[in-house]
Amino acid sequence: MHTLLEILRKSEDLLRDRGIVEARLDAEHLIADTLGCKRMELYLQFDRPMTEDLLAQIRPRLSRRARREPLSYILGHHPFHDLDLTVRPGALIPRPETEDLLQITTDHMRTEPKRILDLGTGTGAIALWLKTSFPEATVIATDRSTDALSLAKENGEKLGLEVEWTESDWFENVTSPFDLIVSNPPYLTEKEWKDAEPEVRDFEPKEALVAPDSGLADLKRILAEARPFLAEGALLALETGIHQRDSLQKTAEEAGYSEAWGEDDLNERDRFFFARA
Repeated sequence: MHTLLEILRKSEDLLRDRGIVEARLDAEHLIADTLGCKRMELYLQFDRPMTEDLLAQIRPRLSRRARREPLSYILGHHPFHDLDLTVRPGALIPRPETEDLLQITTDHMRTEPKRILDLGTGTGAIALWLKTSFPEATVIATDRSTDALSLAKENGEKLGLEVEWTESDWFENVTSPFDLIVSNPPYLTEKEWKDAEPEVRDFEPKEALVAPDSGLADLKRILAEARPFLAEGALLALETGIHQRDSLQKTAEEAGYSEAWGEDDLNERDRFFFARA
């Protein structure tokens, strides 16, 4: 009978052969999740015999990861700040850059927002984090995907956070001014999507990633349409792609915002764009 350490090494080798950079880490996550323990607890039981029943549970999950299915889809959950979100195919897996967007956004708030809008909520990550940060605020989250909204609502119920979930194509079914609007819309170009890793290109929803007009179509639409939905002095915060800032600056000027500016991510790449009513 193989020990846990032997299975871990075999799993790591398989994943590395399939081009997965963090092969050891992913193997540890898969095995720990299957065993129902924390990843670091594996190091205390390397000599544990792995029964055939356990191996029968690990093998299909390992095969899925070897086919480059995202680890989070296999595990069924993903961390976002201090939230543990349920994830599944059909909704984009939350990114670290979006965590950075929210942190920067809160730094730019002049007063505590009373009404917040999350456009294109996906898993509900942005809306739910903002609700934890501003518990007295009314948070409304929209998506045009009913599957995504169902998942977001599920996450809200799991975390015990009250958010209004609304099916809407951006501002289509939204009313009343907001103190803060946040969105991580599709912004990749077709080429960027084709060049992406298999985990992104083959498994995550393309409609949540790619936009026409060199990735700018949805960003421009949000910028152009958001102004009437913002209270005086309210903030619009967007996650963007690289090389899009100049076009967004022009759109913001045409829409009549009092100020608009871009900020880089931690890797010093164009990533965020802000506009104030």
